[in-house]
Amino acid sequence: MASNRPTISGTRHVIAAGHYLAAHAGFQILEAGGNAVDAGVCAGICIGVLQTEKVSFGGVAPTIIFRAEDKKLVSIDGLGVWPKAITPDFFASKHGGKIPPGVLRTVVPAAPDAWLSALEHYGTMSFGEVAAAAIRFARDGFPMYPLMAEFIADEIDSYRRWPSSAAVFLPGGKPPVVGALFVQSDLARTLQYLADEEKANARKGRAAGIQAARDAFYKGDIARKIVAFHEQTGGLMRMEDLAEFRVRFEPTVKADFHGIEVHACGPWCQGPTVPIALNLLKGFDLRAMGHNSVEYIHTLTEAFKLAFADRHHYFGDPRFVSVPLEGLLSEAYADERRTQIRPDRAWPEMPPPGNPAGSEGLPRAKVPAPQAGNVRPGDTSYLCVIDRHGNAFSCTPSDGSNNAPVVPGAGFVASGRGTQSWADPSHPCSVAPGKRPRLTPNPALALKDGRALMPFGTPGGDVQCQSMIQVFLNVNVFGMDVQSAIEAPRFSTYSFPGSFEPHPYFPGLLMMEKRIAAQTGEALAARGHRVDWWDEWTWLAGAPCAIVADQARGILHGGADPRRPAYVLGW
Repeated sequence: MASNRPTISGTRHVIAAGHYLAAHAGFQILEAGGNAVDAGVCAGICIGVLQTEKVSFGGVAPTIIFRAEDKKLVSIDGLGVWPKAITPDFFASKHGGKIPPGVLRTVVPAAPDAWLSALEHYGTMSFGEVAAAAIRFARDGFPMYPLMAEFIADEIDSYRRWPSSAAVFLPGGKPPVVGALFVQSDLARTLQYLADEEKANARKGRAAGIQAARDAFYKGDIARKIVAFHEQTGGLMRMEDLAEFRVRFEPTVKADFHGIEVHACGPWCQGPTVPIALNLLKGFDLRAMGHNSVEYIHTLTEAFKLAFADRHHYFGDPRFVSVPLEGLLSEAYADERRTQIRPDRAWPEMPPPGNPAGSEGLPRAKVPAPQAGNVRPGDTSYLCVIDRHGNAFSCTPSDGSNNAPVVPGAGFVASGRGTQSWADPSHPCSVAPGKRPRLTPNPALALKDGRALMPFGTPGGDVQCQSMIQVFLNVNVFGMDVQSAIEAPRFSTYSFPGSFEPHPYFPGLLMMEKRIAAQTGEALAARGHRVDWWDEWTWLAGAPCAIVADQARGILHGGADPRRPAYVLGW
C-alpha cells in the first residue's frame, strides 16, 4: 500500500522517535560518534521534555538493548516500586477500593536510573552530553504542537487541581497555544543539576560521574524535594525508598515466529502478551486470509482476547507472585489455546484464562463488571535506534502529567504509575511495599540469525501490543515496507479489564479506523463483535515507530507514525 511519508533508509544508523525534535537530537549523537544507547538515552530524555503531557523525566523507561559485539540482549525494567509505607489493603481499607489521583499513586521514579544505568553499562558518552538537547528544550522552550496543546486543553481541570502542575502546563492560567514557546524552567534546572554533579565528579572517572548524577537525584536535592512534597501532601514516599532503589536488568521473553525471535519484557509489564499472541497466530495462514479481511481481523482479535485473559489472571511482579511464564510461552499451550478461536463466532466477553503448565493451584483474578461510556486511553511515547555497529535500542518511556502533580521546584511528575496496580489485595497486580505495578509500556526487539532485525513499539496503553503485532505482521507476513506497515489502518479490542485505574471493561468492543471497509465491520458484527469506529486516522490507534534491517544488503529502513508527531532520521 502507498504511504504518505517515505520510508527513511540509511547504511550507517537510523533513529525513530515519538517527537521529531527527539529524533533529531538522537541523530546528532549518532553523527557525533555515539552508539545506539547514547542516542536512545538522548532521545528518551528529550521525550521527557517534549511530550511531558504523556512522559515524565521522573517516570518509567522500560528498555531492551541488543549489543552486537557479543550478541547480548537485556531488558532494563525502568519501573519503580511502591514505597515501604504502603500495605496490601491500603486502598481497599482507606479509599473504598480505589487508587485516587495524586501523590498516593506515586511509585519510585525509575526513568532517571534507567537512563543512567543504560549509559553506564552500554553507552560511551556522559549524561551531560546526551542530556544537552533536552536541557535546551526545557530551558529555552520548544514550539507547542497541536496534539499536546489539545491534550492539555482537554485535561485543563486535571491540571488545575494542583498549583504546581498549573504553573507548568497552564502558563498565564491558560492552556498553551499551538506555535507558542513552551518553557519548563524547573525541569531544565533539574537536568542541569544532574549534569553539573556528574561533571564535578568526572575526574574520578566516567562511572563516578554517572554515579554522582544518580546520587543527585535519588539521595540529593531532587530526592529531598520529592519527599518534602509527599510529607506536605499526605504521600508515602520517603528518602529510603529513593536511596535504595535501582532498576533491574532482566532477561527478555520471546516467541519464535517463523524463524524470527521476537523479544519482549517480562510479566511485570504486559510485554509477554506479544509473544503469547504471536504463538497463537503463527498457527494460521494469515497471508492467505488477506490483509484486514474479515477473517484476518476476527482471528487477530480473538487471539488478542485470549492473550489478554492470561495477562489479567497471571501477570504481575514475579518477585511477589508466581507467574507460569514458561507454560504461557510454550508451543503446546499455544496449540491447545488456539482451538478456542472459532472462525465463525467471537467471544462475547473476555475468555476464561488457560491452564498452562505451572498454573496448577494458582488463584484466578476477579473480573470487574462491564463499564458503560467511552474508552479513556492511557498513553506514552516510543523510540528505537540501530547504529553502525548493529547495536539496537528499543524503549517506551512514559508517565503522564494529568493524574499526579508536578513536584514543586523539580519540574516533573514523580511516577504516577501506581495507577496500573489493583486495589484488590487478591489480584496478582495488587499493591505491596517494593512491588512493581503491571506496566503497559512494553518495547519489543526482533532478532534474526543472531542480529537485530526490527526494534518496534508504540504508545497507546492497552492498544500497544495490538498495534505492535499488526505492524510486525504487516512487515513480516504481508511484505510491506516499514512506513506503509505503520500507516496501514488498525483495529483494537477492549474486551478485557483495562490496565489503568479504575480498570474499565468493555466486553466485545472492537474499534476500527474508518479506512477499513464498512462492510467488513458489518460482517464482523455478524460474528458477534461489538463494532465501533474511530476516525480514518487516529492517535488512539497508537503511533508505532520501527526500524527494519535488510541484513542481506546492509540497509536500515525506518518508519514513524504520522498519526502523531513521530519522526525518523537515517544516514
